[in-house]
Amino acid sequence: MKNARLITVLAALFVMCSVIAQEKSIDLFSVPLSNPSSRGKLVIDQISGSIHVEAYEGNEVVIKASFESEKRHYKEKNKHNGMKRIEGSSMAISAEEKNNVVQVINEQWNKVTNLEVKVPKNFSLKLSTVNDGNISVKGVNGEMEISNVNGEITLESVSGSASTDTVNGDITVYFNSITKDANMAFSSLNGDVDITFPSSLKADVKAKSDMGEIFTDFDMQIAANKPEVNKNNSSGTYKVKIEQWVRGKINGGGPEMLFKTFNGDILIKSK
Repeated sequence: MKNARLITVLAALFVMCSVIAQEKSIDLFSVPLSNPSSRGKLVIDQISGSIHVEAYEGNEVVIKASFESEKRHYKEKNKHNGMKRIEGSSMAISAEEKNNVVQVINEQWNKVTNLEVKVPKNFSLKLSTVNDGNISVKGVNGEMEISNVNGEITLESVSGSASTDTVNGDITVYFNSITKDANMAFSSLNGDVDITFPSSLKADVKAKSDMGEIFTDFDMQIAANKPEVNKNNSSGTYKVKIEQWVRGKINGGGPEMLFKTFNGDILIKSK
């Protein structure tokens, strides 16, 4: 099928199992694109482990993995009448390509799987992980949607646009260039948000840190916080509040750039 290719690692292959038993890091597979001359997209959504994506000069998606020790759901003292436990070496990772969208499916629920992926430079990304890992991207030019729960997010020398969020971890992004008129958001609960933009950035900034500070070396025009009035005639209530958000304009304003953390600092830098 020209527009859809499925590449699967089969756990039943004895040779593959033997290699896995001896090595903690292996090359999985390369996924060709339906249209290599057009922009593609990588989608990874996994439970445990890190994801590292790096741009290269090729036109396929190349995937490598390393595995940490299996999670033990039993007490070591249970030996089943002296029988020896055989370490599991089965794999459940596959990749599907359709219309230049490559989705990596990781069903290794009992292993921490760290994925290393190479993609063509002009590529969009949708990456997420939950536990035991960080997400990092290097050199990619595209639209990036990155989500983590217990780990950091680092985007190095990227171009395009990004939306990033994590619960426990820092967010660090360095843009070589950005997509014009693209809204972006960077949010952490417990961690610093450190974003570097080109000095030509035009943006409407909305930033908030409950337990930290906000810093910038841009010449930002700060808007005054005006009380927000909510009057309900039917109930007769009149409510006034002032938001904690800092709002401002950089280079006259532009698309909205949202920066948010509860316990950490926000740094909006110019390169």
